[in-house]
Amino acid sequence: MDESSIAPPRAVEQLDLSGLPEPVDKRARRLTILRRVAVLTWAVVIVYRTITTGFAFNRELVLLYIATGLLAASIGQGRKMLYVIRDWLPFALVLIAYDLSRGAADMIGRPTLWEWPVEVDRWLFAGTVPTVWLQEQLKQGHPPWWEIVLSCVYMSFFILPYVVAGVLWLRDREEWKAFVRLFVGLNFVGLLIYALVPAAPPWAAARCTPADVAGGPADARCMFRSARGVPDGGVLGAMQSSQDGANPWIERIVGRGWGNLNMHTASALLDAGQASVNLVAAIPSLHAGMTAAIAAFLWHRVHGAWRPLLAAYVLMMAFTLVYTAEHYVIDILLGWALAAAVILALNRFDARRRASASRRATVPVPDRTGPDR
Repeated sequence: MDESSIAPPRAVEQLDLSGLPEPVDKRARRLTILRRVAVLTWAVVIVYRTITTGFAFNRELVLLYIATGLLAASIGQGRKMLYVIRDWLPFALVLIAYDLSRGAADMIGRPTLWEWPVEVDRWLFAGTVPTVWLQEQLKQGHPPWWEIVLSCVYMSFFILPYVVAGVLWLRDREEWKAFVRLFVGLNFVGLLIYALVPAAPPWAAARCTPADVAGGPADARCMFRSARGVPDGGVLGAMQSSQDGANPWIERIVGRGWGNLNMHTASALLDAGQASVNLVAAIPSLHAGMTAAIAAFLWHRVHGAWRPLLAAYVLMMAFTLVYTAEHYVIDILLGWALAAAVILALNRFDARRRASASRRATVPVPDRTGPDR
């Protein structure tokens, strides 16, 4: 045989290997470039929308922003893009549940609590209703600068949980799973309580007289009027004094701070959102409960220097909710208690699951090979 027709083994090896790594590297580089362009495009769109239409204070929009950002950051990383849709579905289900909770309360037909929360707050504070006292002492005719802070604290409830979840999803999947269990568990228990025990917030009680809400209606027409001129301050009680220029009745003022920043779009979004949700979902306060749950979740996961800020955040949220007539103090205390109960239940569940996994790992595997032959 002619030896020239046989390629030497070294040459064959070179032919087999040449050209293979380069296309793989080129594909990886192209995907990396595409991912960076997608993330940059996403960031530009978010910045543009923020400049032209204002900050995203709509929960659905915030969730859309985060999900699309994660999709862009997952390009070229296998099935990770599919995981974005699968993993973030629970958050979407919670938002849907919020929309359905009002109908559930109406279907069950439980009477709404109007006077009980006021009476509890009066008992806790020796005859004084904290919301009334705070607006007497602090509310001014035009919103002071610190109401900007209160508006931001209030709106953080609609943004911060999703931001925390997004960061955890990128950094540590097990931590993300733990946070999702806390978020979903707390919200669904809260929504169940809303359906079984509807309760009116302070701003609504200030607009209605005891006669208006006799029998515990959920959609009393008085809720949709101003508190101005309501006899004796309605169910909540009248203000005994007020600051110069301030309206001498209890108002829902959580969005006033945006006026100082000329962020009228944010205020309009807040008003629209408040009108579309369950208006008699005051007990427990999920604003207070979720804030406390996030602080507790992050407490041992952040540097110690951040812990005073977490504690201050929880207290600032509580003050904001009471001062702006969104919640009674009893609502906040029950929200904190609910957060503690859910955290305790999840911790026990995790401990039992770990113990069960440990027992399974220590069980000896039977020898199925049989005796030697």
